[in-house]
Amino acid sequence: MFANIIEFCRYWFVLLFGTTVAVSFAGLERTKKNILAIGIMTNALFILQLIALLLFGFDNVLKLYPVLSHIPLVFFIVFYMKRSWVFSVTCIAVSYLCSQLPRWVGSVANALTQSVTANHITYIIAAFIIYYYLYKYVFESFRPLIERSEKTCLLLGAMPVLYYIFEYISGVYTDFLYTGSRVAIQFMPFVSASFYLIFALLYYEEMKRKAAIQREKDMLDTRFRQARTEFESLKQMQQNAAAYRHDMRHHLALLQGLASKGRIEEIKEYLKVAQADLDAITPTRYCENETVNLILSSFAAKAKQSDIRLSIDAKLPEALPFSETELCSLLSNALENAINACSLFAESDRRLINLRLYSKNNKLCMDIQNSYKIEPVFDQGLPVSKEEGHGYGTKSMACIVEKYGGICRFTVKDGLFIFQATI
Repeated sequence: MFANIIEFCRYWFVLLFGTTVAVSFAGLERTKKNILAIGIMTNALFILQLIALLLFGFDNVLKLYPVLSHIPLVFFIVFYMKRSWVFSVTCIAVSYLCSQLPRWVGSVANALTQSVTANHITYIIAAFIIYYYLYKYVFESFRPLIERSEKTCLLLGAMPVLYYIFEYISGVYTDFLYTGSRVAIQFMPFVSASFYLIFALLYYEEMKRKAAIQREKDMLDTRFRQARTEFESLKQMQQNAAAYRHDMRHHLALLQGLASKGRIEEIKEYLKVAQADLDAITPTRYCENETVNLILSSFAAKAKQSDIRLSIDAKLPEALPFSETELCSLLSNALENAINACSLFAESDRRLINLRLYSKNNKLCMDIQNSYKIEPVFDQGLPVSKEEGHGYGTKSMACIVEKYGGICRFTVKDGLFIFQATI
């Protein structure tokens, strides 16, 4: 009687272990509603198996086990948890693979004690220990891998699914696994070695991809820090202009003193120097937004130094829904790229940049067109550069536009490189 009770407990724990492991891999939250749903389903499947056991016998129940247990679990994950079919099958197959751990421990206990009851008790104890380990260390780490993409899910689920199929074909529906055939014995070493080599290759490719992404991130961070530094310099220039205007009374007092002494030539020279100082530190007013005025004034000076014709049409309000640093990074990268492209021309009359900034429906609209000597090369809609350390400015621009839910486009037309963005 005791042996029968232990045996039925073992079968119930087999079902409970497989069910909870599968839904845990699938990401089922531990709410009262979900725990109740799992409890109801587990007991319903157990009752269904008991009925099948009485009607068809133990051997037939083993053969029907996928229909009595695994397929209902797949439907539960798909319809109750709203997961994909591929994801659900992967979770079931991985759960089945994990179920082999306590089963093997029970088999070892049976071999040592020659007792089936010891097998069942050891299985139950091992199931608790293994589930605790999976819950503490595996579920949260494994789930993001299979949730990453369907391709990754297929890759990670391939080996458990192959094992599942092999187990039922060779050990349940036939006795091929127990015939001692070399094919049966060497199947799992073959699968394990194959997947080890595949994972080694994929891991290497993943490491290369992550390293490339990290390098790109570092470069974008550098560009962003440069934009921040440049903007701080522009703000300092504006503060210097304000201070200069504040000190205007001192300049007037000095001029008044020179005038009272009739020193006209000194007054002219002083006014010439003062005017030059003011021009150097005072940003041109293109629009109502002071940040944009500072940036445009700085690049207008750079364009003038490079003998580039820069046409600016800016109609922006005083406030814009962006951080000053991001706005500086976006405009600075765009204008810097345009100036660099124009500077390659030997003829100054071919160096041309047209900039248009305006606001429409509370959106910032930007249109920058510049001449170019070297034909741009595009990759996934973004211009790329073959030079080391270049090409990150456009990616930074695209990231800022994407952050605010905007759209941008890089094109060429009639000998002009065009950047358009609406944010």
